[in-house]
Amino acid sequence: MPGIRETRRLPYTAEQMFDLVADVARYGEFLPWVVATRVKSDSETEMVADMLIGFNALREKFTSKVIKQRAERIEVIYLDGPMRDLDNVWHFRPTADGCEIDFKVEFTFRNAVFEALAGQYFDRAFRKMVNAFEDRAEKLYGSSSSSATSVA
Repeated sequence: MPGIRETRRLPYTAEQMFDLVADVARYGEFLPWVVATRVKSDSETEMVADMLIGFNALREKFTSKVIKQRAERIEVIYLDGPMRDLDNVWHFRPTADGCEIDFKVEFTFRNAVFEALAGQYFDRAFRKMVNAFEDRAEKLYGSSSSSATSVA
């Protein structure tokens, strides 16, 4: 399954970044292409949510289960939508000056030809979305310097 991984060191606490990522209901406020979200169920450890993604006239709904381990890990398990598979995992590790976030996404399109074509754009879209989380953190928690490291 193709995948992308990104590691970033940010000047925010692991708890702050966990809360930002876990707040799926607000994704439409800052994530590109997210038209709407609907949280179907939510508890301290698990959530089920729909996300409507839009680009031009194209609209697709994704349903995922979100497993939450407070301030350490968020795992998103794809349940339904236009792809064969789309899973991601966030790890949050405290550092002396904030936290390190490791984010990995793995995806499989239903059509192998489309996967080959879209895969090259998926990488750019992924990085744009990761940057949107960082920008949202700055807006919510204040600005400071950060460093980003990409890991293949």
